[in-house]
Amino acid sequence: MLRYSLLRLGIFAGSFLALWGLVYLGVLPRGLGDSNLLWVLLLSVVVSAPLSFVLLRKERDELSGRIVEKVDRAKGRLEANRSAEDAV
Repeated sequence: MLRYSLLRLGIFAGSFLALWGLVYLGVLPRGLGDSNLLWVLLLSVVVSAPLSFVLLRKERDELSGRIVEKVDRAKGRLEANRSAEDAV
């Protein structure tokens, strides 16, 4: 989970730096007044979300598989405990 979160943060940081550079160079418009940082942050969120959805698909699938395994084991232990209580 930590690895996936760090990868998402890295994609966001990369998007932020790239967009900040594009705004600084004048390729993208600046925000209104003093809102330039907020503009770049919001634009970075919008750009990094689909990027992480596509680029981190493999990691997300592996993580969800591990979570499903843990839930299935917990359900099995719970069912074993229930059947052990019924036998007594």
